[in-house]
Amino acid sequence: YHGRRSTTPDLSAFPRERWLASIRRALATLPADALDYGDPGGVPGLREELADYLRRVRAADAGPGDIVIVGGVAQGLSLTVRALAGRLPEGRAGHDLTWSVDRPAHPAPPPGRIRLAVEDPTSGRQLPLLRAAGADPVAVPVDGEGMDVGALAATGARAVLLTPAHQYPTGVVLSPRRRAELIEWAAATGATILEDDYDAEFRFDRDPVGCLQGLAPGRVVLAGSVSKSLAPGLRLGWVVAPPEIAESVRRARGELDLGSPVLEQYALADLIGNGGYDRHLRRMRREYRARRDAFVRALAEHLPEIRVHGVSAGLHLFAELPGGCDEPQATEAAQACGLAVEAVGAMRSTPGPPALVMGFARLPVHRADQVIRAFAAGLRR
Repeated sequence: YHGRRSTTPDLSAFPRERWLASIRRALATLPADALDYGDPGGVPGLREELADYLRRVRAADAGPGDIVIVGGVAQGLSLTVRALAGRLPEGRAGHDLTWSVDRPAHPAPPPGRIRLAVEDPTSGRQLPLLRAAGADPVAVPVDGEGMDVGALAATGARAVLLTPAHQYPTGVVLSPRRRAELIEWAAATGATILEDDYDAEFRFDRDPVGCLQGLAPGRVVLAGSVSKSLAPGLRLGWVVAPPEIAESVRRARGELDLGSPVLEQYALADLIGNGGYDRHLRRMRREYRARRDAFVRALAEHLPEIRVHGVSAGLHLFAELPGGCDEPQATEAAQACGLAVEAVGAMRSTPGPPALVMGFARLPVHRADQVIRAFAAGLRR
C-alpha cells in the first residue's frame, strides 16, 4: 500500500491553505443539521457544483440528480458493476481472469455476474475489485487509437471499462473514430460503457477532449475523483450515470456505509465554487508540463534507445525498452534511483515488448537529469 506508484501526483503541492479556508468557511456557515446523516448520494451543494464543473470542463451531460458522490473511482466502479450485474445477469462464472477475446462461444452466465471487457494492457490493481463486484473480465487489445472495438464486439461483453482520456498504461487517447464505433456498439447491443476519467485534468500538447458520457449519457457511466487533482487520501469521487444506475449506486451507498463524510464534501463544493480548484489545476498543469519536458529531455539524452509514448497528457509516460532488455531488472534499476516505475509485463494478457510505466509528477525539474543519468548507468550495468 505504501509503494511509489507511477500515477501518484505531487502530494507536497496539495493546496493546504485553500483547503483550510474552505473547511473553515464550511464550519462557519453550515447549520448544525448539515452535520447529520445526509443523502447517501452526496451533499446537494457538491453535486450542483460538480454538475456545473463537468459540463463546463468535460462537456458532460450531467445534472445534480445524475451524480452520486463516492469514495473514489474504485468504489464508484465497484458499485456500478454490482448494479449492472444485478440488472444484466450476463458474464461467465468463476473468479480467475481469463483473457478470451477470440473465444467463439460464450457460456450462459449465472445470475449476479456480468462479462466486462477491459483494456489490454491494464492495471492489475482493479481486477480483484471488479471480480468481487460480480465482473468476469475479458481482455480487449489497445493499439495506437485506443481499444479495438471490433475485438470488443467479439467478446460478447455487456459492459466495457476503459480510460479514453489517457489510457493506462500506454497513454493512448481514444481516437474520434473509435469513440464513434464504441458508442455505436453500445447502442446496438444495449451495453454500458464505464468511463474512468483517468488523467483528464492534465492535458499538455493537445486540445482538451470531452468525455464519452457527454456523447451518449444514456449508455455511459462516468467515474471521476480528486485523487490526481488534489490527493488520493481524500477519498472523494463521483459517478455520473443514467437514472436507473445512479439510483442503484445511491441506494447501495445507503445500505453500505450511509454515504461519504459531509464536511469534506462541503469543503470541495466551496473550493470548486470559489474558483480555487480551477486555479490549482492551472498551476499544476504548468508544473507537470515542465517536469514532463525535463524528464523526456533527460531520457532522450541519457537513454536514446528508449522509445517514449503517451506524453501528451497525464502524470506518466510509457517507456518502450530495447528488445532483449530484462524488464524486472530495469524496474529494479529505476526504483533504486527513486523513480516511480512499474513493469508493464504483468499488465498484459500475452507477452509483449519490455516496457515501463514511468511517473514524472514527483520529480522536480532540477533533479530530472541527475536521476535519469543514474538510472541509465544502473540499466547498463
